[in-house]
Amino acid sequence: MARLRGRIGGTLVLDAEGLVKLAAEHPGVYTQVKAARVRNGNVVTAASTLAEVMRGGPSDARMHRALGRLTVVAINEPQGRAAGELLGRTGLSGHRCALDALLAVIALDQARPVLLLTSDPKDLGRLTEEPGRPRAERVRVVRI
Repeated sequence: MARLRGRIGGTLVLDAEGLVKLAAEHPGVYTQVKAARVRNGNVVTAASTLAEVMRGGPSDARMHRALGRLTVVAINEPQGRAAGELLGRTGLSGHRCALDALLAVIALDQARPVLLLTSDPKDLGRLTEEPGRPRAERVRVVRI
């Protein structure tokens, strides 16, 4: 699995599948989170991602423990607008893509280097494209 490269710090971004795997203590995701912490990096997800993984019952206990290991970034109006613009630019649509676009906006706003772990690298890769940015500074999207 890819790792954060470059300087100390950076950000590891988890999508819904990343959160589920962190809650299940999946070795690959757990190792990535631990490595980010060792580098003094951040581990984040978007608040909107919680709608994909929380169900309001006892089964959420593991998810609550996992959420204690990261920062949940709130979604505000400018970020909502930016997500809509990403959808327009890429031609993606639908509820699932809207959630991905909100996560992409959060990823694009994080301290570099950024590694985004996802079960949907195709759409998130399109949503986080930054052709004007040097390749080494772009969001790296990796399938988990």
